[in-house]
Amino acid sequence: MNITSKPKLRRGAAVAVVLLLAVGGAMLLLRPPTRALAPSAPASAMTVEVVTPDNRDWPRALQGSGPVTAWQEIIVSPETGGYRIAELMVDVGATVRRGQVLARLADEGLRVDLRKQEAVVAQSRSSLEQASANVRRAKVVGTTGSLSAQQIEEYRITEDSARATLQSSQADLDSVKLKLTQTRVLAADDGVVSSKTGVVGNVVSAGTELFRLVRQGRLEWRPEFDARELASVQAGQKAELTLLNGERVEGTVRMAAPTLSTTTGRATVYVSLNGGSTARAGMFASGLVRLGNAPALTLPQSAIVMRDGRAYVYLVDGSSKVSAQAVTTGRRQDDRVELRSKLPADAQVVASGGAFLSDGVQVTVKQPEAKR
Repeated sequence: MNITSKPKLRRGAAVAVVLLLAVGGAMLLLRPPTRALAPSAPASAMTVEVVTPDNRDWPRALQGSGPVTAWQEIIVSPETGGYRIAELMVDVGATVRRGQVLARLADEGLRVDLRKQEAVVAQSRSSLEQASANVRRAKVVGTTGSLSAQQIEEYRITEDSARATLQSSQADLDSVKLKLTQTRVLAADDGVVSSKTGVVGNVVSAGTELFRLVRQGRLEWRPEFDARELASVQAGQKAELTLLNGERVEGTVRMAAPTLSTTTGRATVYVSLNGGSTARAGMFASGLVRLGNAPALTLPQSAIVMRDGRAYVYLVDGSSKVSAQAVTTGRRQDDRVELRSKLPADAQVVASGGAFLSDGVQVTVKQPEAKR
């Protein structure tokens, strides 16, 4: 290549560059203007189902706890004292009937006293018969003037004295017979023996406890309630308690205590238990007293979120954002729970999964499936 051709090549390259720039500018001018990008929508945290509060008629009850005790207790003790226990006829757990012999005291000494007193009565009766005969004879002889009025009066006084002596000895005989009867210690009523403290061979005094009975085998549950709760309790209401072994026992409110404890401010409710259960006096049980039905605003239990010891629900607004609201819960039945806090009738509440949400997050509301 000769030297004169190089300037020509440089001019050609420059022209080509200028042409390219011109074409690129023209293409830029011909391109349509670009639109501004729209701001992106906030991302949905999760898809949720919503429910509205539902009004239902639910049974209302008071929860309580207390001991199971005997309806009434009977203390079995001898009415006479100073005698040895010869025999105890029943043991703990036995069912007894009114008038049944439960214990026997040694009565040998009393039987000796009985024979002795019977002899005294016979002697007193003979003395009275003799004195009465003397009075009759004196009255006959007195008509003839052989006896003075003073002698006749003495015969009459002797008769009255003999009669009084007979009555006194007869009373002593009755006393011995009564003591002899009292050596047989009887059940005052039907019941179940709950304890036995008598010991064969002991010399007991009158009133010493030998047995204790649960009268008629009837038991009571005695929960305690405060004054506000007590106002709802009435005789005849049904109750149910749960024993430690899981057994459920039915009962009926017999009465509520007329006064409250000055130390606790609570009162005892007496609930008569139905028979046939494994309940025993001395047990402690929890249960409820049914107060009848009352309306309840309810939600599924899955809609309640427990956080920091408080209950919350998540409400969905018109823009599908959620907000937490603290609520107070009450009765529970099946899989639903009562709301004691007020919510709008058309409130949209997250049905489940609220534990994964927080205030202000965006959600996608799942539409209910169309019914076929």
